[in-house]
Amino acid sequence: MELFAGWANAGLPALFLACFLAATILPFSSEALLLAMALGPWATWSLLATASIGNTLGGVMNYAIGRWVPEEKLMRRFKVDPAKAARWNALVQRYGAWCALLCWLPVIGDPIAIALGIFRARFWPVVLLMLVGKAARYAVLIGAVRMW
Repeated sequence: MELFAGWANAGLPALFLACFLAATILPFSSEALLLAMALGPWATWSLLATASIGNTLGGVMNYAIGRWVPEEKLMRRFKVDPAKAARWNALVQRYGAWCALLCWLPVIGDPIAIALGIFRARFWPVVLLMLVGKAARYAVLIGAVRMW
């Protein structure tokens, strides 16, 4: 936790940035910082709102990548085989924006957000459901630390 002490001292802006970066395709994690801050003086709602909004905006960035970067370029860059792309397309077509509830998941959350953009899921429902999923995860983490 010492590693995150400097970040925690920077307060809510640092948490926002960490949560934003953690939701992009960059390899970054926000949980340790959030947990360290949850042990400190910050209000639960401030932590929850800051982390959820930052992480959701990072997820929206992934959605935008899927929406505006040509599909062929993405598939080639991430070495996605056509059969896997067809499965992702079928999931998005079947469940639509509801898939965004799972964007908080490690490893597959970013590809879900990108797939929602590629396969043109409706933007505002995606943002709302992404926010709900990410806020629920952060609420559980903060609640676990604060109850402990």
